Amino acid sequence: MIRIRPMRPAEGARAVEIWGDAVDATHDFLTPEDRAAIGREVAEFLPGAPLWLAVGEDDHAIGFLLMNDSHMEALFVDPRHRGAGVGRALVDHAAALHGAVTTDVNEQNGQAVGFYRRLGFVPTGRSDRDGQGRPYPLVHLLLDRPLFQA
Repeated sequence: MIRIRPMRPAEGARAVEIWGDAVDATHDFLTPEDRAAIGREVAEFLPGAPLWLAVGEDDHAIGFLLMNDSHMEALFVDPRHRGAGVGRALVDHAAALHGAVTTDVNEQNGQAVGFYRRLGFVPTGRSDRDGQGRPYPLVHLLLDRPLFQA
């Protein structure tokens, strides 16, 4: 069973590990230089961020969510747990907290675009560059629906 809870201070390194593994599994469009630069930024920022963790029965983190009001800034799942409902549980948590939620997804990450579309997100716009000005287009998405029923 997947539970969602706030990250504890000692779990920052695990969040960075999840991010790295997930990016390496899904972001093959990043240049090696950009992957390294983004990785350094994430390693500095993520351990102190107010993350929601998805944890398994053993209370070990298997995914995380970062919210900024009703905007999902980040959602990453350990690749070994993909397809097990972790991402869906995190999205449902965001919707439970805020109702309608928005997020941005790299256009080149077809797996993530498909994931969000399957959950009911609809495109609201597009940007040619990511939030740091890199040439990785973003699709802006909105989810405005009732929570999934288990």
